[in-house]
Amino acid sequence: MQMGLSKVSNIEALVKEIKEEMLPDIDPYSFVSASAYDTAWLAMVPADSDQTCPMFKECLEWVVNNQTKEGCWGECVDAIDTLSATLACVIAIHKWSIGANNIKRGLDFVQENAEKILRKTEDHFPRWFTIVFPGMIELAIKVGIQLAFPSQLNAFLLDIFHKRQLLLDTEELIGNQYYPPLLSYLEALPPSYDVSERDITMNLNGDGSLFQSPAATASAFMATGNEQSLSYLQTVVGRCANGVPPTFPMDEELIRLCLVNQLQRLGLADHFTHEIEEILFQIYRNYKTLEWLDKASNNIADVGIQLHKDSLAFRLVRMHGYSISPRTSQLNLHLMNFF
Repeated sequence: MQMGLSKVSNIEALVKEIKEEMLPDIDPYSFVSASAYDTAWLAMVPADSDQTCPMFKECLEWVVNNQTKEGCWGECVDAIDTLSATLACVIAIHKWSIGANNIKRGLDFVQENAEKILRKTEDHFPRWFTIVFPGMIELAIKVGIQLAFPSQLNAFLLDIFHKRQLLLDTEELIGNQYYPPLLSYLEALPPSYDVSERDITMNLNGDGSLFQSPAATASAFMATGNEQSLSYLQTVVGRCANGVPPTFPMDEELIRLCLVNQLQRLGLADHFTHEIEEILFQIYRNYKTLEWLDKASNNIADVGIQLHKDSLAFRLVRMHGYSISPRTSQLNLHLMNFF
């Protein structure tokens, strides 16, 4: 009996600690995993005062300190995005002539695991991968990194490069509303694909970003020296000290919804009743005032994220007793607004 009480006491103490440290301000970005790929690109940006030093030293430090024991960078060792992220991190470290052991371990991982990872996704490579992965291979070779893939991978690599070329030949730099435009992958486009400084600056967002992508914006800043882009990068690093996210800014309401959903799935919701109610009340208020329609993107590439958010919000607020009819839910309103 005493042991049971002790366990309950320990759980309550841990919950109290979490509430005190994480929930007073509930910074949504503290719950978002860093993107090794995007952090590596910020680590490549040279300082204005000394081109031999990185501008964002904290990003370079993050890259050096967050290599996995397997030698890669990324959340899942056998995911295809790990290949691109690992090459980007190797390139960033190589640029500043540090971390020889990190570089060796990263290259060993790519060369030893690329075939296994690529075969898992054979014939189903995502569009972004056919753009980014070849770009990282080309950039690595350009800066003098020796890549030695197994000969049995040649057909795979040729196929990926061929698919990328088809995209480059058939798509406009800007204008495809069904997918993120090619310019949103600026950092990975080959030198032969001519992108002018005007192309970049004309398509910067109001916040100075290139499609709210830290990686693409880092590349845009290195190409143009645009002050707004620099300000955006500084904001990203200032807000996300432990590695930058793949998109910035992110939908903070969606992050909070995912936090509530995760607490529910883990069976911990009873320990955070007040915090969950505060979050869901604000979400419900936004539903009733239709604030989300004003914020919703009309880009079809963002519809998947928007529908995920709307569906998650609808389910959670209904579960917690709020009255929302599916006939008038934000989900339906957003679909009507878009289509």
